This record gives sequence, C-alpha cells and structure tokens, in this order.
Amino acid sequence: MADTGEFGGRDSGADGFLSRARTVAGPGFNRWLVPPCALAIHLCIGMAYGFSVFWLPLSRAIGITDPVVCKDLSLLGALTTTTCDWRVSDLVWTYTLFFVVLGASAAIWGGWLERAGPRKAGVVAAFCWCGGMGIAAIGVSMHQLWLIWIGSGVIGGIGLGLGYISPVSTLIKWFPDRRGMATGMAIMGFGGGAMIGGPLADLLMKHFASPAGVGVWQTFLVLASVYFVFMMAGAIGYRVPAEGWAPAGWTSPTSAKASISRFNVALSDAHRTPQFWLVWLVLFFNVSASIGIIGIASPMLQELFGGRLIDAPGVLFTAFDDDQKKAAAAVGAGFVGAISLFNIGGRFFWAWLSDRIGRKPLFATILVAGAVLYGFAAPALAGTTLGLFILVFCILASMYGGGFATAPAYLADLFGTKYVGAIHGRLLTAWSTAGVVGPLLVANMRDRAIAAGVPRSDIYPPIFWVLAAMLVAGFVANLFVRPVAAKFHMPADDRPVAVETVAGGTVATATGTSPVVVFAWLAVGLPILWGIYMTLSKALILLK
Repeated sequence: MADTGEFGGRDSGADGFLSRARTVAGPGFNRWLVPPCALAIHLCIGMAYGFSVFWLPLSRAIGITDPVVCKDLSLLGALTTTTCDWRVSDLVWTYTLFFVVLGASAAIWGGWLERAGPRKAGVVAAFCWCGGMGIAAIGVSMHQLWLIWIGSGVIGGIGLGLGYISPVSTLIKWFPDRRGMATGMAIMGFGGGAMIGGPLADLLMKHFASPAGVGVWQTFLVLASVYFVFMMAGAIGYRVPAEGWAPAGWTSPTSAKASISRFNVALSDAHRTPQFWLVWLVLFFNVSASIGIIGIASPMLQELFGGRLIDAPGVLFTAFDDDQKKAAAAVGAGFVGAISLFNIGGRFFWAWLSDRIGRKPLFATILVAGAVLYGFAAPALAGTTLGLFILVFCILASMYGGGFATAPAYLADLFGTKYVGAIHGRLLTAWSTAGVVGPLLVANMRDRAIAAGVPRSDIYPPIFWVLAAMLVAGFVANLFVRPVAAKFHMPADDRPVAVETVAGGTVATATGTSPVVVFAWLAVGLPILWGIYMTLSKALILLK
C-alpha cells in the first residue's frame, strides 16, 4: 500500500524505483514539494543560457593570455586543432546546438516521458546534462572542439529537452487550480539558471586559472558534479497525483469556461489540430522577436548611446579608447543583468496573471504591448533617454519569459492534461526554430547596416520595426485560437497512459508547512537569492 510519509509513494511490488507507478503520491504528501523538485532541475539546465561566460577564456585556451590566432583556420579545422585557439564564432555553435537539440529531443521523447514518468525522465536528464559537461571537460583538456559540441551541445542538449519538459504535466496535474503559476515557478528556474551558474563559473575559473590553463575544464567538472546532485534530488523527489485527485474545494471547470477543456486530446492527434500550429506560431513569433535582440543587448546599448553611458556625451562608440570600452562594457553588463532579472520575474508574474485573466487574453496583451514598445517606444528612445530605454527592454524581456512560462498552461487548457508534457515537447520545436531565425535575422540586418556605412546609432530602429511586425503576426495567430473540435477528444475511458490509483480512491494531501517543505524550498531558494544578489550588483551600475 501507499507510504504515509512526506515523500510517500505507492508500493508497486515488481515496479522499478524509477517507474511511473512508484512515483504515485501516498497519503499526506504535500504538493508544494513538487515545485522545488522542478526548480532543482531547471536551475541546473538553465546554465545553458550562461555558457557565454566560457567563450572568451576558451578562445585563449592555448595562448592563455593572448589567443593563438590562425587566420586560415576553417570551421572544420577548428574541430580538431591543437595548435590554434578557437574563435568565439566556433564556440557559439555549442549554444545553437543546445536549443536545436532541446526542441528535437523534447519532441521525439515527449511521448516516452508521459509513459515513463517524470522521475525516470529527470534521472536521464541528469545523466545527459552532467555527463555531457564531463565529456566537454575532456574536450577542453584535449583541445578538441568536436567533443565539446557532442558532449555539451548534443548529449547535454538531450538533457536540456528532457529536463525542461519533465515537470510540466506533473505540475499542471498537482495544481489544476493554478496552472500558470505552477509552470511559471519551474520555468522561472530555467531562466534563473544562468543567474546562478554564470557568476559561479566565473569564480571557479578564477580559482582554477594558472599559467598553464584558463581553468575551464576543471570548472566544467565541478559544475557537473554539483548539478548532478541537485538534479538527482529533484528527480527522485518527483511525485504524481493519483488518478482522480483534486485539491480540496476545487471543481473541474464547467463548459461555461470554454477556454479550458474538460477533455483530453491524444498526442497523435494534437498536431492535426489548427490550435497546435496557431500556438506554435504564437510562441515562434514571440521568441523570435526577443531572443535575437537579447543576445546582443550589451553591444546594442553601447552603440546606441555611446559616450552618454560613461559621462562623455560627445564621444561615439567607434571612437572609444580602451578605458572607455571597459567602462561602457561594464554598463552593458549591468543592462544584461537587469534584463535577466526581468526575464526571470516575468516568467512567474505573467504566468500567474494568466490564471486570473486567461491564457489567450494574456498572450494578446504581451504581443500587443511588445509590438507597441518595439514599434514606437524603442525607436523614439534610442540614443536619447537611457533610463526609459532600459525600462522598455526590461519589460520586453519580462514578456519574453512570460510567453515561455504560460505556454504549457495554454496547451493544457486546449488539449487537456493527459499528454500536455509530450505536446509541450513538440511545441518547443517553435523555440528551436526561433532560436535560429531570430538571432540570424538581427545579426544579418545589423551586419548589412554596418557594411553600408550606417551610423551605429541608426542601425537598430529598422530592426525594432521588423520585430514589432513579428509580434503583430503572433497576435493575429492568437486571435484564431479556438477550443479544439470535439472530433479530436479522447473517449473518457481511453487511457493508454498508465493510470495510477491507490487503495481507497482519492488521496488526502498535507496542506501545512513541514520541515521537509521548508528545507526543499531553502535548498533552491538560497542559490536563487545569491544569484539575484550577484546580478543586482552588476545592474546597480546603471543607477550611477
């Protein structure tokens, strides 16, 4: 029978420890233990956003103090060279692989995840993400770029995909009354991973750096070890509710609330509905419009405002001396820190708000507001009013994060909760596509303008207008989202996913705060607070 402890699960006899059946919550389980488990995984894999901290040290892994540059080195040659330092452009392919493989793996194995359960998926994610970092560490020590690509980019990317979607359906089932808030908490962790991992990696590289090395491979191994402990703890802590469980006092939405489906749509049918592809377009345009510009946030601010950032208003960015470049770069880093905080906060705030106003109105709000800010506010403020310009992009970053966090709840509203994790995995192909299209679009427009001799301060307004148009396209797609047609609804007794039950029917859950709950939240909360402190210390330079 079911255990009765805080981490109680169903006694399933022959079922393996990692099986879905062994994760069914027993009596007395507190559902507020699930979000910190999800955060433990997302805070680790979210370091993918912070890998840029490694590019410059790796670009001088051989030269140590000055890069050993080989002008005729091709990308293919960079994969195996042991005599030439890598270019940053060679290294950033790891970042591209992260998100391409993330979307592909989430789409391919999302169905398996629903059958296997979140615990097994979380364990596989831990081995892939941390094992990939270990392989990358070997690649750094041997100066073999292909090992970094395969280790962190491909194997780590698989861990990203499985780790990202592993808690989605579980959280939605535990919090049917707060779908947006629940998924927002977890996905907030993914946005916050770099906020913790970036400064930690910087401290570790400084500790391990020596006249013979830049300290990256040692940092990879330490991070992989720490992440493995946290991710395994999160995966083992996952529990799923018994079939038919509902929070006390909560009732399933009635047909009057037409935006929330009381039926489920099979994974094999979801992509046959127009709703899936409309939401795919909404996410694609929302991500494309922000990911490219966020990636060049620091140089954009420096090029637009030039000497105004460093009390030298008459000096253009192209005329900066070395000291001015360092001072401006510090301000740019503060800008990136502020954007990161709003990106993280937006994942929780906008997802929470969607529980109040609905998912479709929420997306309409952020898409219209984003189009207005990109189309009118950003061009008008570019190079003129620093404080307001920064505020505009902080709001845009919050809505970028909010779109990610609200998407799983939107899918649950449309397709039901049974396959929402797998459907969300397929939706993430929109993110992978946008992760290529957005940065390429922005980089191409910027490079063409520079090549044409356009002043740096005039480069960005046309880019902003194109991004505004993309958000308008996303708004139009969102307008056409309607409830899924009845022909796609699964029969009530069609349950191909293993159904978990416990003796006695519904399971009561604990509602009070226990030492275990407090410890779980402290375990993830303290690193988050440290990351916020480190990020704020950089962002405060904007107030000087």
